[in-house]
Amino acid sequence: MKLIIDTNKCIGCGVCMQIYPDVFELDDDEGRALIKEADEFDDAKLRDAIDNCPMSCINK
Repeated sequence: MKLIIDTNKCIGCGVCMQIYPDVFELDDDEGRALIKEADEFDDAKLRDAIDNCPMSCINK
């Protein structure tokens, strides 16, 4: 599965990171979400992170 974050829309609120810290982190320089390397995803946590992003900038 390929995850994409629209960094032009991301405001760096950290909701995705709080919900699923194994997959998301905040970039120290830009203050926006990044995707960590992952072989597998927990679909429920991933869906929760996508659904709760206030900017709707996470897509799969």
